[in-house]
Amino acid sequence: MPTAQEITLTLPDGSERRVPPGTLARDVVGSIGPRLLRDAIAVKIDDTVLDLMTPLRRSARFRVLTQKDPDSLAVLRHSGAHVLATAVRRLRPDAHIGFGPAIEDGFYYDFAVERPFTPEDLAAFEAEMLKVAAEKYPFVREEVDRDEARRRFADDPLKLERIEDLGPDEIISTYTDGPFIDLCRGPHVPDTSYLKHFKLLNTAGAYWRGDERRPMLQRIYATAWWSKEDLDGYLHRIEEAKRRDHRVLGKALDLFFFHQVSPGAPFWTERGTIVYNELVSFIRDLQRDRFIEVRTPLLYSKVLWEQSGHWGKYRENMFLVHNNETGEQDVSLKPMNCPSHYVLYLSKKHSYRELPRRLVTFDVLHRNEVTGALSGLTRVRQFSQDDCHVFLAPSQITEEVRFLTDFIMSYYRAFGLKPSLRFATRPEVRIGTDEMWDSAEDALRQALEATGQPYELKAGDGAFYGPKIDFDVTDSLGRAWQLGTIQLDYNAPERFDLQYVGEDNTMHRPVVIHRAVSGSLERFIAILIEHFAGAFPVWLAPEQVRVLPISDDLAPQAGEIVERMKAAGIRAVLDTHDTLNYRIREAEMMKVPYMAVVGRREAEAGTLAVRARGEGKKQDIVPVADFIERVKGEIASRALTRG
Repeated sequence: MPTAQEITLTLPDGSERRVPPGTLARDVVGSIGPRLLRDAIAVKIDDTVLDLMTPLRRSARFRVLTQKDPDSLAVLRHSGAHVLATAVRRLRPDAHIGFGPAIEDGFYYDFAVERPFTPEDLAAFEAEMLKVAAEKYPFVREEVDRDEARRRFADDPLKLERIEDLGPDEIISTYTDGPFIDLCRGPHVPDTSYLKHFKLLNTAGAYWRGDERRPMLQRIYATAWWSKEDLDGYLHRIEEAKRRDHRVLGKALDLFFFHQVSPGAPFWTERGTIVYNELVSFIRDLQRDRFIEVRTPLLYSKVLWEQSGHWGKYRENMFLVHNNETGEQDVSLKPMNCPSHYVLYLSKKHSYRELPRRLVTFDVLHRNEVTGALSGLTRVRQFSQDDCHVFLAPSQITEEVRFLTDFIMSYYRAFGLKPSLRFATRPEVRIGTDEMWDSAEDALRQALEATGQPYELKAGDGAFYGPKIDFDVTDSLGRAWQLGTIQLDYNAPERFDLQYVGEDNTMHRPVVIHRAVSGSLERFIAILIEHFAGAFPVWLAPEQVRVLPISDDLAPQAGEIVERMKAAGIRAVLDTHDTLNYRIREAEMMKVPYMAVVGRREAEAGTLAVRARGEGKKQDIVPVADFIERVKGEIASRALTRG
């Protein structure tokens, strides 16, 4: 048994180490083995990552992190932020320091400066970072009291403000590498020489602490990796992502645009509307006979939002409308569909025989996003969701979650997107009792485990009304996007007094599942544009075949072929303007899946010289009827690839 002066560390193999409180993590690692100490980057205490110079204060599971552990990258990147700040302060001593955290795929640091950073500044900072890394400064951790912290950061008003925010019992620690000191919890790599493979990416403005009423700072974004190969691969993905940017491709392919008269609301062109409608048609086909499609109003009084809990928890994100009768802003455009579906459910009495009852809609929604957060189709103010609310008996939860999970995952695979699952539990700000949350979390966790799908736990990341399963997808560039969700809600049935008649002929309380697949259709189309680099599969392409006669006198025959294709349900376009080479180049730029060239020989033989997108100058001579059947088959099967 450990003494009162010892803590117990449980190693991955089940063995234990008993050490006095305050023992440095590196000393424990060294006791396991000198080679492990040489390779160690940090340690993980239960679920918390600490660096090797952190004193250990409690009994816990103890694991050593090396470069092979994904968690070690965040440690490297956090240290990279400090190396960046060290370099900036050397070259720009006037820079006041803000925050410098690790983020997904990199890190950033915020600075308060009078003159914005330029590309030349970034090049100089990067060169200076190489020098700092080569100087092999150790990251020295110190724990100080509040007065000492104020003294050390007397010249940095941003840090002084942060010090005043710290709780009275909070440990205040600083980290020093060479000439630079920062207020920081850690963790960090042992010394600056660990930072070898990094790149400064760009600068951006960022409000201090994310508050638009506070000063604008200069943020430098960067990335860091353990190997040059990983760094080069990431930089390649960035360049490829720029090439695929849906905002650029959306304009080039004539799909959508934005206008200042309606910020954050896309205007869909004819071509873009085809893509949008094809996507909705695909979803409708999948949901036919298993879901009930409905439509509900756009505008509601605050009475509904108060009953649902949104008026108190979500009001700042809602578009409020001035009510001429009351003189107040007590009416709102709907930001989500759930409450309107409850009203619709309540319009009739329901039997257990009807459950689960799946109401689905594509209604337009509005959310009051701040102007600075708007970003193409991925962050808009007006959008639609493939939104569903399932009313079911508690005994049906497991089977329904299994059905919805299979439905959502098969949908993503139809586009070549790889799904993964996360289970999110109660957030700090929520409605409902702890007992209600206990029941909801237990039920959803058991249902998720019954699917047999692996999942990641995201504690505290649930919706304010219930726990949820989130679906992330990985696109063709390896980027993760959060899309669909299954949310289990015990609160709404209580708030809206939802009921159904059970087998015993008495009233029972259903539960509600909130389900979205694409999430926002606008955002999903943005993801698809970038996933396919604008080269949509044939069934989704706004223009499927471009027919190109080689001379004006062949235009009538080519026009007849186009009409045959249209009659067969193919989106075909006749192009007779300019030279043939120009028309071919334009079709390639517009990423049309097929070009069908009509020459004199083809016109006489009833054939086409077909060029498939991405296959260069290769041409196949195909009878018109055969080609039409091929394209019809690709459309009907909604195939990802041609042929």
